[in-house]
Amino acid sequence: MFNPSRLTLARKRRKFTKTSFADALDCDVKTVIRWESGEIEPSPENLAAISDTLQYPTAFFYGKEIDEPQSEAVSFRALSAMPARDRDAALAAAALAFLLSDWIENLFELPPHDLPDFKENPDPEAAALILRQKWGIGERPISNMVKLLESKGVRVFSLAENTRTVDAFSLWRREKPYVFLNTMKTAERSRFDAAHELGHIVLHKHGGPQGRFAEEQANHFASAFLIPEAQIKAILPRVSTLNQLVEAKKRWGVSVAALAHRLHKLKVVSDWQYRRFCIQIEERFHSSEPYSRLREYSTVLEKVLGSLRTERITKHQIAEALSLPVEEVEHLLFRLTNMQSIDGQGLGTAKGRAKLVSVQ
Repeated sequence: MFNPSRLTLARKRRKFTKTSFADALDCDVKTVIRWESGEIEPSPENLAAISDTLQYPTAFFYGKEIDEPQSEAVSFRALSAMPARDRDAALAAAALAFLLSDWIENLFELPPHDLPDFKENPDPEAAALILRQKWGIGERPISNMVKLLESKGVRVFSLAENTRTVDAFSLWRREKPYVFLNTMKTAERSRFDAAHELGHIVLHKHGGPQGRFAEEQANHFASAFLIPEAQIKAILPRVSTLNQLVEAKKRWGVSVAALAHRLHKLKVVSDWQYRRFCIQIEERFHSSEPYSRLREYSTVLEKVLGSLRTERITKHQIAEALSLPVEEVEHLLFRLTNMQSIDGQGLGTAKGRAKLVSVQ
């Protein structure tokens, strides 16, 4: 049967309001409202027009219900400044990721999550240290945040939103943590975003602070997790020049600005020094980043795609199995891997050949 919730989802994913969608279809907005409420079903001709306008296969609108995250359960930054269409499109992308994630987990056994359950909202600095100890990282720099998250059971997907209002976000679904990373950002920014969202996952699973204070807590956690206090004070007990920061940032894989901020918070540099560093960073680097890192890619998704390739399953077949546009599969998977596509032709299937995808 026609599923009206899927029509709403696809419309939001394409950033149409009900009014602008009605205009695109050259119909009355009341008709769109009646379709989405389930009061009436689109005729075959109308459904063809809907499919053409939204660029979604008609089969998509006849699928089962899809889990849709609610905005209050998602760790959006600067939500008040985010246009509703950007928020709704990002939430719709998450819903499609759930659909794809469930499909993958029917074929592959992925790592279960290994995250502490803080019943009370802990201090971010302490939480970062506890998590490092739990995972056996100690004071070592983290070479790959995406790989680390995946090895601990966090589902990581690409968020191909070409907008400054959506950096990254995270949420819990069915006791599984999900992180969505905007792949348009620099490698250093993406690493910090991943650590920031990890902070939300472990600090705010049971609610707690909201808004700006929650974001400050997640930022504090990310800084402490990526740049442990004991290590940075041992390596940089004193800082006098920006060049020291530029050289040191390579060790922790963060931006020069993030390293300067961490040193200021730990009182290694004074207020005056920090202001001077901020001015120098803006003057010398502006929007660029010295010694920029290579982008981090998903290990789990590359293993999944590699296995599917050996089974002669193409990205078009994945999209067809989910009744999704190919571009949605590409946005969620391929922007987070080195693979641009899945080679091979044919109609092979991986069912019955489930494999443990290990990223340890």
